[in-house]
Amino acid sequence: MQVNNSIKIGNYRWRIVVLLFFATTINYIDRQVLGILAPQLTLEFGWSESDYGFIIMAFQAAYAIGLISMGTLLDRIGTRLGFIISISLWSLAGMAHAMARSVFSFSLARFGLGIGESANFPAAIKTVAEWFPKKERALATGIFNSGPNVGAILTPLLIPVIALKWGWQWAFIITGALGFIWLLFWIPMYRKPELQKLLTETERNYILQDDREPETKKLPWKMIITYKQTWGICLARFLTDPIWWFFLYWLPKFLNSNYHINLTNIGLPLIVIYVVSIGGSIFGGWMSSYLIKRGKNPLTARKQTILVMAFLVVPIFFTSFITNVWLAVALISMATFAHQGYAANIFTIVSDIFPKNAVGSVVGLSGFAGAVGGILFSAAVGLILEFTGSYYVIFGIASVAYLLCWLSLHLLVSDHQKIQVL
Repeated sequence: MQVNNSIKIGNYRWRIVVLLFFATTINYIDRQVLGILAPQLTLEFGWSESDYGFIIMAFQAAYAIGLISMGTLLDRIGTRLGFIISISLWSLAGMAHAMARSVFSFSLARFGLGIGESANFPAAIKTVAEWFPKKERALATGIFNSGPNVGAILTPLLIPVIALKWGWQWAFIITGALGFIWLLFWIPMYRKPELQKLLTETERNYILQDDREPETKKLPWKMIITYKQTWGICLARFLTDPIWWFFLYWLPKFLNSNYHINLTNIGLPLIVIYVVSIGGSIFGGWMSSYLIKRGKNPLTARKQTILVMAFLVVPIFFTSFITNVWLAVALISMATFAHQGYAANIFTIVSDIFPKNAVGSVVGLSGFAGAVGGILFSAAVGLILEFTGSYYVIFGIASVAYLLCWLSLHLLVSDHQKIQVL
């Protein structure tokens, strides 16, 4: 179905993206509160390094488990109800941290947070697939996927203020409550395009202009894992998700140890890095959408964009040898910019080649692969730093990870094959 571009289409679909952006921002705020408060909580409860590591691992394990199960659940119950359940769960779990007093109770709260938060990205990608034609999906994904960067900037700015004024418990309670505020907008605003009465007929036709896919048939796990495209996407996430997790969890430590940046007061270099990352998310989505408008096959456009982003990451190898903090920040910013540009497209590739009713499952499976990679890489980073005392091996791995990711997509994901349910 084609829509005359001279007709005003409408913009309700972009309101949905705004909701996804705020959900993703809240997702990252809630998961980062513990990290900001860790020094205070360690002192108050007498945690050892292994205690804190166990608490962090509880979240990572739950997140991995949730990713592989939540996708299937979303494909069955839909994104509207899926978001209601997942955000309610992670918000309650976030607030439950305020009542925790032991390593076990904090770990239990983190586990609940990980299960609930694991649904966010599969649900958001599935929502984009439902609400946008293929030529706009990467841009829409790039917009909502800038939420982690905004969350990474806001959390260290807001949490110390709340904790110092009202106590650390209120930091968890207030941030946990944000999810329930979000639901006040999501519940009345979201329906599938076919059922949303606030949509103009013109915008509805524009959203549904691609071939409609049957929603009655389900793509079972035993079928999903038989496709080489599934393995290509999972391998890509396995290689690159750990690099982003490294940026999130070790970047403050790296800047502090190498350049004496005082992260208690959130140094300007850290803010610059995450602000630049926001631009990468939006630019990566825009670039592939632009290539599609110029006549490129959607998958070709996604992979060409990913290749460009992969080359932008390569110079990060030199970061650990640089003595000037701002030159190091520039290289790190370019790498985080590129990761977010890559992420906008790797998510969208799933909705390009799989039926809508399988998108949540495939995103969840690939996210599980990424989470497993993150757990393994986190352990490796600790050992590498312990034995070498330097980040050069870690940055070396990061510099080639995205090129290997592109290679896996090039070999296993065909530009002209779309998965059909038989």
